[in-house]
Amino acid sequence: MSFKDNILSSFMALENEVDTDSYVHELRNKALSDFEEKGLPLRKDEAYKYTSLKALFNKDYSLFPKKEVTLDYAEIKKYLIHQIDAYRVIFVDGVYSSQLSQTTHEQFDVCLMSSTLNNPKYAPIIETYYNQLAGKDSLTSLNTAFAREGAYIHIPKNIAVNKPIEIVYFSTGSEAAMMVQPRNLVVVGENSQVQIIERHQSLTENNVLTNSVTEVFADQRSLVDYYKIQNDQQSASLIDHTNVQQQTNSEVRLHTFSFGGALTRNNLNFFQLGEHCNSLLNGVTIIGDKQHVDHSTLVHHTAPNCESYQEYKQIFDDRAVGVFNGKVLVDKIAQKINAFQQNNNILVSDKATINAKPQLEIFADDVRCSHGCTIGQLDEEAMFYMQSRGIGKKEARALLMFAFANSVLESVKIPEIKSRITKLIAMKLGVEIGFDL
Repeated sequence: MSFKDNILSSFMALENEVDTDSYVHELRNKALSDFEEKGLPLRKDEAYKYTSLKALFNKDYSLFPKKEVTLDYAEIKKYLIHQIDAYRVIFVDGVYSSQLSQTTHEQFDVCLMSSTLNNPKYAPIIETYYNQLAGKDSLTSLNTAFAREGAYIHIPKNIAVNKPIEIVYFSTGSEAAMMVQPRNLVVVGENSQVQIIERHQSLTENNVLTNSVTEVFADQRSLVDYYKIQNDQQSASLIDHTNVQQQTNSEVRLHTFSFGGALTRNNLNFFQLGEHCNSLLNGVTIIGDKQHVDHSTLVHHTAPNCESYQEYKQIFDDRAVGVFNGKVLVDKIAQKINAFQQNNNILVSDKATINAKPQLEIFADDVRCSHGCTIGQLDEEAMFYMQSRGIGKKEARALLMFAFANSVLESVKIPEIKSRITKLIAMKLGVEIGFDL
């Protein structure tokens, strides 16, 4: 069965199973039509020029698990930031796990998307925000057609959430090949603050493809601190769409740490709708073998007196392939913008590849905008100096690479995440070395 035929038959089964109101029902059907019309992205499409998805969609995926699998906390503990107290929304093969999760409805909502889609209590939020930022590209439309589960986070105004929120999706390999399509909605009210940690983790070597969509709405004077940890099995691939809308005086910080998975594509789109917005997009990528990581970012400045800062540090070994396609778009009305974009890359192997395309599209005349890109290798003189002082070659390389990536880690506000990422960097570099932060 072709992927398209599988999609159509699975959609009919989904329609017979789920009970959604007319609003969501209409969205699903329209999204499926959009996907059928556009088809899968191809390399002839400019946005996917350096990232081919053809091999991903040649597999016979199950779109829904045939049986429910339960996991014990001991099996997943190492994948959580368990050193901190946190709200947790945990899914196993796309199905919510109540025994592993800790949700709340007290001052704010941290719960399931499925519990809100049919509940009149949540209708004003769903109809105002759901699918308003998701975009109309084919893979986002595919998610809209099939999404029935994910995290729903609504923080009313004047609330600082007292602990981080972890959203974790586990795949158990219950199917030979499985495709999951989580959908997250985050709405943060005026003067409110929240920290969110997101992870997708396969527990098996069976093929898993995740097509994820997250919509984030940051109201006036709100603060959203978002962390994505991507360190999956080589049999797993992730296509992530995260769209952020900011109002006046809001600040959104998004950190992406990409270390694992066969293919990872991050589509990160920021839309600044009010004055004095601040957007920060930082990332660290360290991959090897034949891994592929693609960061496609957009910051759209539509109002004056705003700032945006992008910094991506990437290290590629073996036959790894990296892509950075970053764009800053400044409308004519958006005067006195300060936008910075930097992409620095190290090729450890002469067989590794990086395709970088930093872009500025500016229609205003009173702005400060800059972008840059560097591609190089480790400093041989620095390596020689460290080795002459008794530091082993592997350790010297690790220290240089850690120093290279450290500027991104400096903006991490949760100490336990900084410690976790530091350990992941050391593990990816193949050394046992302690970094004191």
